[in-house]
Amino acid sequence: MEYYIQLSFNNRSEYMFFPVTPESIEFSDSGDGSTFNVSALGEINVIKSPKLREVSFSGIFPADYSPYHLNYDARHPAIQKQFYRDPYEYVKKIIRWMQTGRPVRLFFSSARYTINMAVSIESFDWKETAGTVGDIQYDIKLKQFIFYAAKKVVPLKDSKDTATSKTKTKASRPNEKIQPKTVTLKAGDSLWSVAKDHLGDGSRWKELQKLNGIKDAKLKKLPIGLVIKLP
Repeated sequence: MEYYIQLSFNNRSEYMFFPVTPESIEFSDSGDGSTFNVSALGEINVIKSPKLREVSFSGIFPADYSPYHLNYDARHPAIQKQFYRDPYEYVKKIIRWMQTGRPVRLFFSSARYTINMAVSIESFDWKETAGTVGDIQYDIKLKQFIFYAAKKVVPLKDSKDTATSKTKTKASRPNEKIQPKTVTLKAGDSLWSVAKDHLGDGSRWKELQKLNGIKDAKLKKLPIGLVIKLP
């Protein structure tokens, strides 16, 4: 097997293998430098961070599985018959992911090269053509997606007790999972545990109390099954 391609969504709660690997896959990496004319120096080039990587490929979603399975390693899920789907299922899944406005994750593997990165689906064109009844031909373009968030600035003091502002950040894997709008309490749950699990900070439990109109007297007697709204 030369390579295979997978897209997944929502922390891999949904995923799909492309059933027929494309003849080629194109990767585009480019810089983002700018040139300026400076008096006495002439033209100079200011190097900036590279542009986001772009990936594009074309292929088919076959209506009939049988003509293709002999060309692939039958041990891999991408081409096992039980993973094969109707062509329109692939189309509907990709379109639905596009419409969420959220990134998907691309996993590409070959004998020499592996890519695992979050991407946005920039375009997806597909058609059913005469002569290949039921087969769907497609063109898809993906673009690298970088997760970003505001950084908390914490005032710190240097060795001379002079207040300075430094940014404290902690590297962590971005959470691609779609956060729910409500949570149903289970045995042992409290507003603190809900805030910790779903807001990332247990001290935000008072926000939940205010949002849900829960009185102080009921905080220790929250019933199992109570639906808590999240901000």
